[in-house]
Amino acid sequence: MKYTTEPLQPGVTYHIYNRGNNRENLFIEERNYPYFLSLYAKYIEPVADTYAYCLMRNHFHFSTRIKTEEEWLEAIKTSQVSETCEVSREISRAKKFDPSRAFSNLFNAYAKSINKGYQRTGSLFEERFGRIPVTTDAYLANLIFYIHYNPQKHKFVKDFRDWHWSSYPALTGSGETKLKREEILNLFGGKRGFEDFHQGKLDEKELAMFTDEEFEAETSQE
Repeated sequence: MKYTTEPLQPGVTYHIYNRGNNRENLFIEERNYPYFLSLYAKYIEPVADTYAYCLMRNHFHFSTRIKTEEEWLEAIKTSQVSETCEVSREISRAKKFDPSRAFSNLFNAYAKSINKGYQRTGSLFEERFGRIPVTTDAYLANLIFYIHYNPQKHKFVKDFRDWHWSSYPALTGSGETKLKREEILNLFGGKRGFEDFHQGKLDEKELAMFTDEEFEAETSQE
């Protein structure tokens, strides 16, 4: 499937993904992963709800639902009550509702930090991030499994459940999370259904549904 380059649309759920420029690693050390997620919280939480994610060495995947402008405006009102929160300050600074710009700001902020910290120059990410609209619940369910399964697919771990930088532990756990855990578990009929679904497998034809063919081929050469 070929991704769209159109701006992110309000109320639409997407599969969002990107990789390092020329397949360069995005995450050089373990500490880079939580730092990226902290920036994600700052820039993306105001404009999108997150269903699932997985960060790997040279690429990442997210399943997100873009908020409506009305939801964004409500977040601005709420943020004014807690100005000490960095996410709240980011919401308050925003001049207009622009989800695509929010993702660009995330990538730019992370790239600047990596360039400064590791004495590198040039683009860290590919120029355009992939964005594929999710049109059905069945597609969303398979996409979430695909996202969680990625570390095993790329042979980073023997069992994807052992990969630390994905949403699987948070979605199956009971601790506090900003993910839409209840909504996602309900999609699978509850926690047991979620876990059972993740016992399955995806064949190569199904994998082709979730990213464009070039991305899938190149990230498989790690």
